[in-house]
Amino acid sequence: MSEPALDAERDAERDAVLAALRPVVDGIAATFGPVCEVVLHDYRSPERSVVAVAGSVTGRTVGGAMSEIGMRVLARGDEARDELNYVTRTADGTLLKSSTMVLRDSTGAVFGALCVNLDVTAVDRAQSLLGALAGTAAGSADPPATTFADDIDAVVDAIVDAHPLRRDRSWAALERAQRLELFRDLDGRGVFAVRRSVEQVAARLGISRASAYNYLSQARAAADPAADPAGGHA
Repeated sequence: MSEPALDAERDAERDAVLAALRPVVDGIAATFGPVCEVVLHDYRSPERSVVAVAGSVTGRTVGGAMSEIGMRVLARGDEARDELNYVTRTADGTLLKSSTMVLRDSTGAVFGALCVNLDVTAVDRAQSLLGALAGTAAGSADPPATTFADDIDAVVDAIVDAHPLRRDRSWAALERAQRLELFRDLDGRGVFAVRRSVEQVAARLGISRASAYNYLSQARAAADPAADPAGGHA
């Protein structure tokens, strides 16, 4: 079978899986009620990965972009694994307990994800109150913030701005090793798997497009000498 025919067959299989999961999205959300949101992603289009959504915990809509978590899954490719019962929070402070389950075709290739987000803010507050009343309350580390947005540009900007190397420091204040570390970490988080993201990161950092590609190339070469500097993400 020719390569185009194989690609068409693979896409048809993936489309069938997504179609079969659409009623599951509604069913899970209905089961848990208004505190639950279920999102179905098709990673073949990272900038418009949301193909079905039920519930409104993070305000996602069909046609919206993947989150930082989705980018991380995308960066891991077929090595990605399910991430279950992790805790994060939105920019407005909503506490979420979430699970991301990757979708694979019959060849084992990852092409999407089914994500469940539960708003546990009220539960957390109740637990804190009960702990205080019982005298057993103890401080806990704040969960990491995650940007959920329909606009992929907003997600990329949030990842760049929140990076530890960027806090209270300009690009000019970073040493060369730190600049390479920044690009290496952004690449590992899947930022550069999104079209035109190199240009967007360059604009966010206040550097030229050529400089951004150069730093990305050097970061990848340092991590893997056999890596393709171009990366196919222009």
